[in-house]
Amino acid sequence: MVQLEQDGVARRIIAAIKAQIHGGAYRPGDRLPSTRAFAAEWGASRTTVTAAYNQLDAEGYLIIRQGARAIVAPGLERASGEAPVAAASPRNLSAFARRLLALPPPTEQQPAKIADFRYGDLSGADFPVLAWRRASNKAILRRPARLRYGDPQGSSVLRNALQAYIWRARGISCAPDQIVIVNGSQQGLDLCARLLLDHGDPFVIENPGYPLARHAFAAVGGVAVPVAVDAEGLRTDALPPARLAYVTPSHQFPLGGVLSATRRRSLLGWATASGAYVVEDDYDGEYRHDITPIPPLQALDADAVIYVGTLSKTLSPTLRLGYLVVPAGLCRGFSEAKRLTDRHAPMLEQDALADLLASGAYERHVRSIRRRNAERREVLLQALADHFGPRIVVEGADTGLHVVVWMKDVAAEHEEALITAARAAGIGLYPVSPLYDPSRPRPETAGFVVGYAGLDAEALRRGVAALATLMAEHR
Repeated sequence: MVQLEQDGVARRIIAAIKAQIHGGAYRPGDRLPSTRAFAAEWGASRTTVTAAYNQLDAEGYLIIRQGARAIVAPGLERASGEAPVAAASPRNLSAFARRLLALPPPTEQQPAKIADFRYGDLSGADFPVLAWRRASNKAILRRPARLRYGDPQGSSVLRNALQAYIWRARGISCAPDQIVIVNGSQQGLDLCARLLLDHGDPFVIENPGYPLARHAFAAVGGVAVPVAVDAEGLRTDALPPARLAYVTPSHQFPLGGVLSATRRRSLLGWATASGAYVVEDDYDGEYRHDITPIPPLQALDADAVIYVGTLSKTLSPTLRLGYLVVPAGLCRGFSEAKRLTDRHAPMLEQDALADLLASGAYERHVRSIRRRNAERREVLLQALADHFGPRIVVEGADTGLHVVVWMKDVAAEHEEALITAARAAGIGLYPVSPLYDPSRPRPETAGFVVGYAGLDAEALRRGVAALATLMAEHR
């Protein structure tokens, strides 16, 4: 154990000295500290430092002579005007990489202490630990005689179980061969982008809408055609020509509208007339509170719709499990694209999920967390009504795991200041405005996407109360 620790320290010393040389802090001919001084500075033994110096001498970074301090070897100086290695620009990037790097970077924040209203988080207490452990143990014990790559479309056992489940839960009729298991819905969107869009092809996307869907399609060279949404979802009265349309018809992200029956027929008619595909993202279709289940578009036209389902909103976003239901004519294309991407999704997780579905444990879990999240929703809505009353408008509360809260007396230009103040007070707030297309007008009123599935009732009440206090102080 001691030897392993010494080796680890020596490797860190070697890496640190190389970085100093490459960065220009040490230049050819410069003398390094003595092994005794360096050991004292690092809190390491002199033997460990001597071993690191000897390794750097063997690699040609240092010159060591008996009785003298080590010096940096010649030929390692930076060229005039050369940037440090860490800041060097990448060379020979593809057009895909350049488009990717030009997209807006994600904004990651540490979870807020009092209440973090970030959408997409689930409560760790809701995860079915015992059921998942039993299913995983079964999958491990059923190890085959030979370990080999699986079907790129996914385990046949899981696809058969999913076929039966989505028929019961969502009314989708399909063959198991039409199902593709993916590493979360985001990989499903990426496959759609690569298979359906060429550079310069237009794609219809909701405005506001899911930014990572837009990024997936734009990264392959697609040209976004943002179409406004309202209380009935995507406005289909004047859809432009395009190769595909990305929609969230059961619970429009982020505003929460449900695509009306008239617009569903209009959208599918447009797809048939233009030869386009509709990518239907049913990201939280299991959560319906005050409305009856809405049939997916795929159930109305299986030839024009690619259905995207996910387990991230029912089990955990950390599992990275999702699935596509594709028209029969696209099965081979999606299978080969998946094979080239990562061969197949992890088999252990697929086997465990198949067991949950076959045993009925998954559906029992969904019923349980649907009740829990309905209770959280009621707590949130009541707290908002108690503390804000008519000063806010709440949208999208009928389905899903988030609502949108519009602050009627706060201008959109004050969103950033309010977010910063809320963060300092221990509250995580996330604005609606970045979800709008930057080329189109944005709302004049401040609005926030408020997720509640990751918080307990007390945290929801505390968070809303603290936000109300903050708003009163800044009014």
